[in-house]
Parts: sequence; C-alpha cells; structure tokens
Amino acid sequence: MITFAWPWLALCLPLPFIVAKLLPARTQSNAALKVPFRLGEIGSRQVITNNRSLPIPLFVVLWGLFVLALTRPQWLGEPAPVASESREMMIAVDLSGSMQIEDMELNGRQVNRLVMLKKLLGEFIERRQGDRLGLILFADDAYMQTPMTYDRHTVRQMLDEAVIGLVGQKTAIGDAIALSVKRFLNKEDSNRVLLLLTDGQNTSGKITPEQALEVAVANDVTIYTIGIGAEVMMERSLFGNRKVNPSRDLDEDSLRNIANKTQGSYFRATDSASMSNIYQLLDQLEPVEQEQQQMRPLTALYYYPLALMLSIILFLCLLPSLQAATRSFLNWQTERK
Repeated sequence: MITFAWPWLALCLPLPFIVAKLLPARTQSNAALKVPFRLGEIGSRQVITNNRSLPIPLFVVLWGLFVLALTRPQWLGEPAPVASESREMMIAVDLSGSMQIEDMELNGRQVNRLVMLKKLLGEFIERRQGDRLGLILFADDAYMQTPMTYDRHTVRQMLDEAVIGLVGQKTAIGDAIALSVKRFLNKEDSNRVLLLLTDGQNTSGKITPEQALEVAVANDVTIYTIGIGAEVMMERSLFGNRKVNPSRDLDEDSLRNIANKTQGSYFRATDSASMSNIYQLLDQLEPVEQEQQQMRPLTALYYYPLALMLSIILFLCLLPSLQAATRSFLNWQTERK
C-alpha cells in the first residue's frame, strides 16, 4: 500500500492562497506616462501587451504536485522474514585432485566425490534459510569464493560452478581453517560455525592444521569436519579386479582432533546415504533460527509527482518558442502557395 513519510507537509497546500489573501491589492499609479516620441506618432507604432500570468487551475496542479512530492509518498511492500539474530556458517570445500575419484554412487550411477558433494551439500544450503553462509574453496591454497550472505542461491551456484583443479591439486586444510577464522573476527554476535569437507590430509598451505586449530579455539569457532571417501573400491588391473581402499590418504585422526577441540563433531561420509544423514544431523546440531522478525521493504515514489511537475514547467517555458516556430512554419507554407 501507499504511505507518506511526512504527511504533515500536506498542510502547505493552501499556503499560496492564504498569502494571496494577506497581500495588499495592487493600486494603479496616477503618474504621468512619458514616451520618447510625439503623440502624433502613436498611430504608426505597434503597442504590444504581454500577459504571461499563469492560469489559476494550472498553478493549482503544479503546487499540488510539489506538495505531494514533499510528503514523500512510498510503496510499502509485502512483509519478508528476517532472522532475529546473526547465525553464520562458513563452508570449506576441498577441490584437490583426489576429489575426482569415482567411488560414490548417486541415483544409481557411479560419480566422483565432488559431484556427490555438490548435490547433497547444495540441498543442505537451500535448507539454511535465515543463516548467513559463506563458501571457501581450497586445494594448494584457500580462497574466499563467496563472502557471508543471506543469498543461499548464489552460494549454491558458486558451489556448482567449482571444478577440480581450480585452485590446485594438493590440500591446504590449515589455510582453509585460518581463512574461515579471519572472516569471523569482526562478527562478535555470530555463532561462528565452520563446516570443513575434505577427502585427504594436509599436504600444502602456509599454516599447519595445528596452528590454525589454536587460532580457532582462541576465537570460539566451532568446526564440524566431514571425511569423504568410500572404504572399499573395485579397481581394475592387469591381473583382474581387486579391492582397494580409496580413502587411505584420509587423515581421520587430525579431522577428529580438530572437531573435538572446537566443540564440534567429526563425521565419516562413505556414500551418498551417509552424507545425507550427516547433513540432517547438522540441521539438529545447528538448527535454523525459528524466531524471525518481519521487514516490509519501502520504495520511494516522490520522484513521480516531482518529475511530472518539472515536465509541465519545462513545457510551459518552451511553449512560446514552439508557438513561434509553428507560426513561422505556417507563414512559410503560405508564402510557397
């Protein structure tokens, strides 16, 4: 609906008419009129009178538009929910070369670890309505892909566009944790949660996981770690198929230690079903804020009556020139005939 920010300014509407009533009436002067020519020449000269006083109805329209703009009309939109407290979660995703191992099954087909992660983590992101989410991608180094935002669709889109090898082939777990903690430093009212997903061990980076863990503990960051990878996988060789452990490089002890010392939890995702269960458990451990305030967006409308008033004034200023041009054109047409 339409509301007015300053409705009391509508009292200015009768102001010009009040001023006109209070001003003294004009009196005609009796002073002699001196002309620079003889009275006999009056007949040979053209006397031009120019009365450009604004018609009262047009003045009323212009003044009404001006007062309407002063009252600041605005459109009050539909109420939208807003979280009553700041809940933030940073998500750090491993993009190392090992994430391309196809040891996961999704919808009846064999896929690599990143494809499975995108599908199930994307659904988890969509459910976090009311939370501010951020996305970090790490391999040789850690990079902030999406800063903290309420726009869950953008976070999911950035995740879907991530590709293996985008930031290298190794695994910088310490850098990912340190970068997450850095983003939380200016958020005093935040719950400071980091969700770390990896399928390996720290093999790169400027900061070790132990150093990053000390910083996380000092700044009250809760870290949930998820180790990704199947425990058994059939591998073809010259001597036939054989069973291998595709997750032999996964450092579960380090991930478990990081989670325990930050009051978080460690989860093991060996397939899509276990990964889905992990996200449902995370929804219980870190529930979405239920008590929400409502915000109604305001759209300013004052420039519409203001633009209309200025357009009318501009047209009135250009009207004599337009009339003169029209008369000149008509005279030219008449002379041609």
